[in-house]
Amino acid sequence: MKNIHFPFETPPAEGEAIEIAQGILWIRMPLPMKLDHVNIYALEDGDGWCIVDTGFHSKRMIETWENILAGPLAGKPVTRVLVTHHHPDHVGMAGWLQSVHGAELVTTRTAWLFARMLLLDNQKTSPPETIAFYQSAGMDPDLVEERRTQKPFNYADIVHPIPLGFRRIQQGDTIKIGARTFDVHIGNGHAPEHATLWSQDDNIVIAGDQIIPGISSNLGVYATEPDADPVQGWLDACEHFQTFATDDHFVLPGHKLPFTGLPARLRQLVDNHHSALDRLLKHLETPSTAAECFPPLFKRTIGPGEYGLALVESIAHVNHLHQQGKITRTRNDAGAWVYKQA
Repeated sequence: MKNIHFPFETPPAEGEAIEIAQGILWIRMPLPMKLDHVNIYALEDGDGWCIVDTGFHSKRMIETWENILAGPLAGKPVTRVLVTHHHPDHVGMAGWLQSVHGAELVTTRTAWLFARMLLLDNQKTSPPETIAFYQSAGMDPDLVEERRTQKPFNYADIVHPIPLGFRRIQQGDTIKIGARTFDVHIGNGHAPEHATLWSQDDNIVIAGDQIIPGISSNLGVYATEPDADPVQGWLDACEHFQTFATDDHFVLPGHKLPFTGLPARLRQLVDNHHSALDRLLKHLETPSTAAECFPPLFKRTIGPGEYGLALVESIAHVNHLHQQGKITRTRNDAGAWVYKQA
Protein backbone atom coordinates (compact mmCIF):
# COMPACT_ATOMS: atom_id res chain seq x y z
CA MET A 1 0.00 0.00 0.00
CA LYS A 2 1.64 3.21 -1.19
CA ASN A 3 1.50 6.53 0.61
CA ILE A 4 -0.68 9.39 -0.59
CA HIS A 5 1.00 11.50 -3.29
CA PHE A 6 -0.03 14.81 -4.88
CA PRO A 7 1.08 15.07 -8.53
CA PHE A 8 -0.13 18.71 -8.78
CA GLU A 9 0.79 20.75 -5.71
CA THR A 10 -0.36 24.17 -6.99
CA PRO A 11 -4.09 24.57 -7.67
CA PRO A 12 -5.44 26.72 -10.51
CA ALA A 13 -6.17 30.38 -9.78
CA GLU A 14 -9.77 31.60 -9.95
CA GLY A 15 -10.90 31.71 -13.58
CA GLU A 16 -8.03 29.52 -14.77
CA ALA A 17 -7.68 25.79 -15.48
CA ILE A 18 -4.96 23.12 -15.39
CA GLU A 19 -5.02 20.02 -17.58
CA ILE A 20 -4.43 17.19 -15.12
CA ALA A 21 -5.17 14.27 -17.46
CA GLN A 22 -5.88 13.86 -21.15
CA GLY A 23 -9.07 15.81 -21.83
CA ILE A 24 -9.67 16.79 -18.17
CA LEU A 25 -9.31 20.35 -16.84
CA TRP A 26 -9.14 21.18 -13.13
CA ILE A 27 -10.92 24.41 -12.17
CA ARG A 28 -11.27 25.84 -8.68
CA MET A 29 -14.14 28.04 -7.42
CA PRO A 30 -13.90 30.16 -4.25
CA LEU A 31 -16.20 29.59 -1.25
CA PRO A 32 -16.92 32.20 1.47
CA MET A 33 -16.06 29.91 4.39
CA LYS A 34 -13.14 28.23 6.16
CA LEU A 35 -13.00 25.56 3.44
CA ASP A 36 -12.49 28.29 0.89
CA HIS A 37 -12.77 26.44 -2.43
CA VAL A 38 -14.49 23.67 -4.36
CA ASN A 39 -12.91 21.74 -7.23
CA ILE A 40 -14.67 21.63 -10.59
CA TYR A 41 -13.65 19.32 -13.44
CA ALA A 42 -14.32 19.90 -17.13
CA LEU A 43 -14.16 16.76 -19.29
CA GLU A 44 -13.96 16.96 -23.07
CA ASP A 45 -17.23 15.48 -24.30
CA GLY A 46 -17.35 15.30 -28.09
CA ASP A 47 -17.88 18.82 -29.41
CA GLY A 48 -18.47 20.26 -25.94
CA TRP A 49 -17.73 19.81 -22.24
CA CYS A 50 -19.16 17.80 -19.38
CA ILE A 51 -18.78 19.83 -16.18
CA VAL A 52 -18.54 17.92 -12.88
CA ASP A 53 -19.89 20.03 -9.98
CA THR A 54 -20.29 23.79 -10.16
CA GLY A 55 -19.71 25.99 -7.07
CA PHE A 56 -22.21 28.31 -5.35
CA HIS A 57 -24.60 30.50 -7.30
CA SER A 58 -23.79 34.23 -6.99
CA LYS A 59 -23.15 37.23 -9.23
CA ARG A 60 -19.42 36.69 -8.79
CA MET A 61 -19.69 33.05 -9.80
CA ILE A 62 -21.74 33.91 -12.90
CA GLU A 63 -18.97 36.29 -13.94
CA THR A 64 -16.29 33.71 -13.16
CA TRP A 65 -18.13 31.01 -15.11
CA GLU A 66 -18.57 33.31 -18.12
CA ASN A 67 -14.82 34.01 -18.10
CA ILE A 68 -14.06 30.28 -17.86
CA LEU A 69 -16.43 29.44 -20.70
CA ALA A 70 -14.84 32.06 -22.95
CA GLY A 71 -11.28 31.34 -21.82
CA PRO A 72 -10.12 27.89 -20.60
CA LEU A 73 -13.14 26.15 -22.17
CA ALA A 74 -12.36 27.82 -25.50
CA GLY A 75 -15.91 28.88 -26.20
CA LYS A 76 -17.07 25.26 -26.67
CA PRO A 77 -20.55 24.57 -25.24
CA VAL A 78 -21.29 22.86 -21.95
CA THR A 79 -23.42 19.92 -23.08
CA ARG A 80 -23.76 18.20 -19.71
CA VAL A 81 -23.34 19.07 -16.05
CA LEU A 82 -22.82 16.10 -13.73
CA VAL A 83 -23.53 16.76 -10.04
CA THR A 84 -21.97 14.31 -7.57
CA HIS A 85 -24.30 15.27 -4.70
CA HIS A 86 -26.84 17.91 -3.66
CA HIS A 87 -24.73 20.19 -1.45
CA PRO A 88 -24.81 23.86 -2.54
CA ASP A 89 -21.12 24.16 -3.39
CA HIS A 90 -21.55 21.32 -5.90
CA VAL A 91 -24.99 22.03 -7.40
CA GLY A 92 -25.25 25.82 -6.98
CA MET A 93 -24.64 26.77 -10.63
CA ALA A 94 -26.09 23.64 -12.25
CA GLY A 95 -29.47 25.23 -12.90
CA TRP A 96 -27.75 28.25 -14.48
CA LEU A 97 -25.78 25.98 -16.81
CA GLN A 98 -29.05 24.24 -17.71
CA SER A 99 -31.18 27.36 -18.16
CA VAL A 100 -28.67 29.71 -19.77
CA HIS A 101 -26.42 27.27 -21.63
CA GLY A 102 -28.77 24.37 -22.38
CA ALA A 103 -26.75 21.75 -20.51
CA GLU A 104 -28.31 18.43 -19.55
CA LEU A 105 -28.23 17.67 -15.81
CA VAL A 106 -26.88 14.23 -14.86
CA THR A 107 -27.08 13.15 -11.22
CA THR A 108 -28.58 10.60 -8.83
CA ARG A 109 -32.30 10.66 -8.17
CA THR A 110 -31.79 11.39 -4.47
CA ALA A 111 -29.47 14.33 -5.20
CA TRP A 112 -31.99 15.82 -7.65
CA LEU A 113 -34.95 15.36 -5.30
CA PHE A 114 -33.09 16.82 -2.32
CA ALA A 115 -31.97 19.83 -4.33
CA ARG A 116 -35.45 20.52 -5.71
CA MET A 117 -37.03 20.07 -2.26
CA LEU A 118 -34.54 22.34 -0.48
CA LEU A 119 -34.97 25.08 -3.09
CA LEU A 120 -38.65 25.25 -2.13
CA ASP A 121 -37.96 25.29 1.61
CA ASN A 122 -37.43 29.05 2.00
CA GLN A 123 -37.80 30.09 5.65
CA LYS A 124 -37.83 33.53 7.29
CA THR A 125 -37.21 31.99 10.71
CA SER A 126 -36.17 28.52 11.80
CA PRO A 127 -39.18 26.16 12.01
CA PRO A 128 -40.08 24.74 15.43
CA GLU A 129 -38.83 21.28 14.43
CA THR A 130 -35.35 22.69 13.88
CA ILE A 131 -35.34 24.52 17.22
CA ALA A 132 -36.48 21.33 18.99
CA PHE A 133 -33.69 19.44 17.22
CA TYR A 134 -31.06 21.93 18.47
CA GLN A 135 -32.46 21.66 22.00
CA SER A 136 -32.38 17.87 21.86
CA ALA A 137 -28.68 18.05 20.98
CA GLY A 138 -27.91 20.17 24.05
CA MET A 139 -27.13 23.39 22.20
CA ASP A 140 -26.45 26.31 24.55
CA PRO A 141 -29.77 28.10 25.25
CA ASP A 142 -28.33 31.46 24.13
CA LEU A 143 -27.39 29.93 20.78
CA VAL A 144 -30.82 28.34 20.47
CA GLU A 145 -32.44 31.72 21.05
CA GLU A 146 -30.13 33.33 18.50
CA ARG A 147 -31.11 30.73 15.90
CA ARG A 148 -34.77 31.08 16.79
CA THR A 149 -34.77 34.80 15.97
CA GLN A 150 -32.27 35.04 13.10
CA LYS A 151 -33.12 34.41 9.46
CA PRO A 152 -31.74 30.93 8.74
CA PHE A 153 -29.52 29.93 5.86
CA ASN A 154 -31.74 29.09 2.92
CA TYR A 155 -30.53 26.78 0.19
CA ALA A 156 -32.06 29.09 -2.45
CA ASP A 157 -29.72 31.88 -1.33
CA ILE A 158 -26.79 30.18 -3.08
CA VAL A 159 -28.38 27.64 -5.45
CA HIS A 160 -29.81 28.69 -8.81
CA PRO A 161 -33.34 27.38 -9.53
CA ILE A 162 -33.16 23.92 -11.10
CA PRO A 163 -35.52 23.38 -14.04
CA LEU A 164 -37.47 20.18 -14.53
CA GLY A 165 -35.70 17.30 -16.21
CA PHE A 166 -32.52 15.33 -15.46
CA ARG A 167 -30.79 12.10 -16.44
CA ARG A 168 -30.48 9.63 -13.58
CA ILE A 169 -27.34 7.67 -12.71
CA GLN A 170 -27.31 4.93 -10.10
CA GLN A 171 -25.15 2.14 -8.68
CA GLY A 172 -23.91 -0.22 -11.40
CA ASP A 173 -24.47 2.19 -14.30
CA THR A 174 -21.84 3.13 -16.83
CA ILE A 175 -21.63 6.57 -18.40
CA LYS A 176 -19.54 7.58 -21.41
CA ILE A 177 -17.90 11.01 -21.27
CA GLY A 178 -15.68 11.76 -24.22
CA ALA A 179 -13.20 8.93 -24.76
CA ARG A 180 -13.78 7.43 -21.32
CA THR A 181 -16.41 5.07 -19.97
CA PHE A 182 -16.98 5.41 -16.23
CA ASP A 183 -18.48 2.96 -13.76
CA VAL A 184 -20.85 4.61 -11.29
CA HIS A 185 -20.34 3.64 -7.65
CA ILE A 186 -22.55 5.20 -5.00
CA GLY A 187 -21.31 6.38 -1.63
CA ASN A 188 -23.21 7.56 1.44
CA GLY A 189 -22.60 9.28 4.75
CA HIS A 190 -21.59 12.77 3.64
CA ALA A 191 -24.61 13.01 1.35
CA PRO A 192 -27.24 10.43 0.42
CA GLU A 193 -26.64 8.62 -2.88
CA HIS A 194 -23.37 10.43 -3.61
CA ALA A 195 -22.07 9.51 -7.08
CA THR A 196 -18.44 8.62 -7.75
CA LEU A 197 -17.09 7.79 -11.23
CA TRP A 198 -14.36 5.21 -11.94
CA SER A 199 -12.84 5.15 -15.43
CA GLN A 200 -12.64 1.82 -17.23
CA ASP A 201 -10.03 3.20 -19.63
CA ASP A 202 -7.39 4.65 -17.31
CA ASN A 203 -6.82 5.38 -13.61
CA ILE A 204 -9.17 8.37 -13.15
CA VAL A 205 -11.59 8.44 -10.19
CA ILE A 206 -13.96 11.41 -9.83
CA ALA A 207 -14.72 11.34 -6.11
CA GLY A 208 -16.65 14.50 -5.20
CA ASP A 209 -16.75 14.81 -1.41
CA GLN A 210 -16.85 11.06 -0.82
CA ILE A 211 -13.05 10.78 -0.73
CA ILE A 212 -11.00 13.88 0.14
CA PRO A 213 -7.32 13.97 1.18
CA GLY A 214 -6.28 15.56 4.46
CA ILE A 215 -9.77 16.14 5.88
CA SER A 216 -12.68 13.86 6.58
CA SER A 217 -15.94 14.85 4.93
CA ASN A 218 -18.58 16.12 7.34
CA LEU A 219 -21.04 13.42 8.42
CA GLY A 220 -24.03 15.36 9.68
CA VAL A 221 -27.50 14.65 11.05
CA TYR A 222 -30.23 17.27 10.65
CA ALA A 223 -33.82 17.86 11.74
CA THR A 224 -35.00 16.30 8.46
CA GLU A 225 -33.96 12.85 9.76
CA PRO A 226 -32.89 13.21 13.41
CA ASP A 227 -32.14 9.52 14.03
CA ALA A 228 -30.10 8.98 10.86
CA ASP A 229 -26.80 7.05 11.03
CA PRO A 230 -24.58 8.51 8.29
CA VAL A 231 -21.49 7.11 10.02
CA GLN A 232 -22.53 3.56 9.09
CA GLY A 233 -23.22 4.62 5.51
CA TRP A 234 -19.80 6.23 5.37
CA LEU A 235 -17.96 3.20 6.77
CA ASP A 236 -19.85 0.86 4.42
CA ALA A 237 -18.91 2.99 1.40
CA CYS A 238 -15.23 3.14 2.35
CA GLU A 239 -15.11 -0.63 2.86
CA HIS A 240 -16.84 -1.17 -0.50
CA PHE A 241 -14.42 1.10 -2.37
CA GLN A 242 -11.45 -0.68 -0.78
CA THR A 243 -12.35 -3.86 -2.66
CA PHE A 244 -11.34 -2.33 -6.01
CA ALA A 245 -9.18 0.72 -5.16
CA THR A 246 -5.59 0.60 -6.39
CA ASP A 247 -2.46 2.59 -5.56
CA ASP A 248 -2.28 4.15 -9.01
CA HIS A 249 -5.87 5.44 -9.08
CA PHE A 250 -5.71 9.20 -9.67
CA VAL A 251 -8.45 10.65 -7.47
CA LEU A 252 -10.08 13.96 -8.36
CA PRO A 253 -11.71 15.15 -5.09
CA GLY A 254 -14.24 17.89 -4.48
CA HIS A 255 -11.81 19.78 -2.22
CA LYS A 256 -8.03 19.86 -1.61
CA LEU A 257 -5.59 18.37 -4.15
CA PRO A 258 -5.92 15.46 -6.61
CA PHE A 259 -3.95 12.48 -5.32
CA THR A 260 -2.80 8.88 -5.70
CA GLY A 261 -2.56 6.30 -2.91
CA LEU A 262 -6.30 5.63 -2.67
CA PRO A 263 -6.16 2.39 -0.61
CA ALA A 264 -4.11 4.15 2.07
CA ARG A 265 -6.52 7.08 2.17
CA LEU A 266 -9.57 4.82 2.48
CA ARG A 267 -7.91 2.92 5.31
CA GLN A 268 -7.13 6.24 7.05
CA LEU A 269 -10.76 7.35 6.76
CA VAL A 270 -12.08 4.11 8.27
CA ASP A 271 -9.47 4.03 11.03
CA ASN A 272 -9.98 7.70 11.94
CA HIS A 273 -13.72 7.23 12.47
CA HIS A 274 -13.28 4.03 14.48
CA SER A 275 -10.73 5.85 16.68
CA ALA A 276 -13.15 8.76 17.15
CA LEU A 277 -15.93 6.33 18.09
CA ASP A 278 -13.65 4.60 20.61
CA ARG A 279 -12.75 7.95 22.20
CA LEU A 280 -16.41 8.96 22.27
CA LEU A 281 -17.49 5.72 23.92
CA LYS A 282 -14.87 6.16 26.65
CA HIS A 283 -15.95 9.81 27.11
CA LEU A 284 -19.53 8.62 27.66
CA GLU A 285 -18.56 6.95 30.93
CA THR A 286 -19.75 10.40 32.01
CA PRO A 287 -23.30 11.18 30.79
CA SER A 288 -23.18 13.90 28.10
CA THR A 289 -25.29 15.62 25.47
CA ALA A 290 -24.16 15.66 21.84
CA ALA A 291 -22.96 19.25 22.33
CA GLU A 292 -20.71 18.04 25.17
CA CYS A 293 -18.98 15.46 22.96
CA PHE A 294 -16.76 17.80 20.93
CA PRO A 295 -13.48 17.17 22.85
CA PRO A 296 -13.19 13.41 22.19
CA LEU A 297 -14.39 13.72 18.58
CA PHE A 298 -12.38 16.70 17.37
CA LYS A 299 -9.51 16.99 19.89
CA ARG A 300 -9.42 20.78 19.41
CA THR A 301 -11.36 23.89 20.27
CA ILE A 302 -14.43 24.43 18.09
CA GLY A 303 -15.02 28.07 17.20
CA PRO A 304 -18.33 29.78 16.35
CA GLY A 305 -17.78 29.36 12.61
CA GLU A 306 -17.37 25.59 12.98
CA TYR A 307 -19.99 25.00 15.68
CA GLY A 308 -22.89 24.05 13.43
CA LEU A 309 -20.97 21.43 11.44
CA ALA A 310 -19.38 20.08 14.63
CA LEU A 311 -22.78 19.70 16.30
CA VAL A 312 -24.40 17.77 13.46
CA GLU A 313 -21.33 15.51 13.24
CA SER A 314 -21.42 14.89 16.98
CA ILE A 315 -25.09 13.88 16.69
CA ALA A 316 -24.15 11.49 13.88
CA HIS A 317 -21.58 9.72 16.04
CA VAL A 318 -23.79 9.36 19.13
CA ASN A 319 -26.59 8.11 16.87
CA HIS A 320 -24.23 5.45 15.52
CA LEU A 321 -23.20 4.24 18.97
CA HIS A 322 -26.82 4.34 20.15
CA GLN A 323 -28.05 2.25 17.23
CA GLN A 324 -25.19 -0.19 17.83
CA GLY A 325 -26.51 -0.65 21.37
CA LYS A 326 -23.28 0.64 22.93
CA ILE A 327 -24.86 3.65 24.64
CA THR A 328 -28.27 4.57 26.07
CA ARG A 329 -30.04 7.93 26.10
CA THR A 330 -32.56 9.71 28.30
CA ARG A 331 -34.11 13.18 28.15
CA ASN A 332 -33.01 15.76 30.71
CA ASP A 333 -35.23 18.53 32.07
CA ALA A 334 -34.16 20.87 29.24
CA GLY A 335 -35.33 18.39 26.62
CA ALA A 336 -31.83 17.31 25.54
CA TRP A 337 -30.81 13.71 24.98
CA VAL A 338 -28.16 12.63 27.48
CA TYR A 339 -26.04 9.69 26.40
CA LYS A 340 -24.00 7.24 28.50
CA GLN A 341 -22.32 3.90 28.08
CA ALA A 342 -24.76 1.00 28.08
